[in-house]
Amino acid sequence: MQRLQVTLGMGAWLLFVMGSWLAAAEPAANPDRNVIYITWDGFRWQEFFGGAQLPYISKDAGVADVEGVKQRFWREDEQERRAALLPFVWTVMAKHGQIFGDQTRNSVAKIQNKHKFSYPGYSEMFCGFPDDERIASNGKFPNPNVTVLEFLNGRPGFQGRVAGIATWNVFPFILNEARAKIYVHAGITPIPGDNLSDRQHLLNEMIKDTVVLWPDNQIDAITIQAAREYLILKKPRVLFIGLGETDEWGHGRRYDRYLHAAHQADDFLSRLWALLQSMPEYKDKTSLVIAPDHGRGGTIRDWTDHGAKIEGAEYIWMAAMGPEIPAHGLREETEATLSQVAATLAKLVGEDFNAASPKSAPPLAGITK
Repeated sequence: MQRLQVTLGMGAWLLFVMGSWLAAAEPAANPDRNVIYITWDGFRWQEFFGGAQLPYISKDAGVADVEGVKQRFWREDEQERRAALLPFVWTVMAKHGQIFGDQTRNSVAKIQNKHKFSYPGYSEMFCGFPDDERIASNGKFPNPNVTVLEFLNGRPGFQGRVAGIATWNVFPFILNEARAKIYVHAGITPIPGDNLSDRQHLLNEMIKDTVVLWPDNQIDAITIQAAREYLILKKPRVLFIGLGETDEWGHGRRYDRYLHAAHQADDFLSRLWALLQSMPEYKDKTSLVIAPDHGRGGTIRDWTDHGAKIEGAEYIWMAAMGPEIPAHGLREETEATLSQVAATLAKLVGEDFNAASPKSAPPLAGITK
């Protein structure tokens, strides 16, 4: 698509600045609360709730070792199957938190933007509303809308403690890093700074030496390790981690690697949660939230794709657990939208994003006590 040029009107920006300044006069409601938000780009609700789908474990879906993938991920029972693919989600998050979007239980989670691809999806989730006219491509243009990360970085107790680390090199623009004044490390670029840890130096060597699979996307493993080290060193109160291999392998029609990427993302959640519970700054003070930016097609023909013309790519899932979140497990008879993520993240750390951005969607219903 042609690159979209956008600007933020001075009046709207002044209103936001004034509103943020007035809000900043109030003390933070939960000074000890933190939130980690992780996205799995383009991971379908079908696999999230149903595990590996048997028709796709085939040569037609790019599976190199059909029997090996079946042995690893296929189970006759759906609950066993999804737990084989995503053990942390289904043995920990489903028990101690809440999960939205299981259509078999009349729980529907959808995006609201009409485009059904990444920049519009990420902008919707971080800003709280779709902006179909101005956010209509994946081009590298600064987001004219204020994200919840920018809002939180302006609140008492959060300044300099909000960050984003992701695989996709468009995130500095989606999050408007320059205006928001938050740390964003994304894409195939070295970790910046002069006072790096030994692990960060090693990661920079790996970034230099690793084969580039996609020119605009880092592999998840490096992003995972970069995010882990940043968490240990900087101890942010709000951290966004964007993983991308589920989308890339989906587009590449490699169902085996798509499943593997999701399984590895789940394993990262498990290790991250253990790390958080081992650190006094985070133990029993931190919420973990996960979601995708869009869905994908629902057939063997179009499961690889998404976009305005792909039926079903608007359906997603969301999951969360933490000290503020009642353990309702699989939510039933609910409707949720990607737009609700922004206000939900703010609410989990005791802040009110809707007060600063009234057009944003409210938090997920029943997400807090």
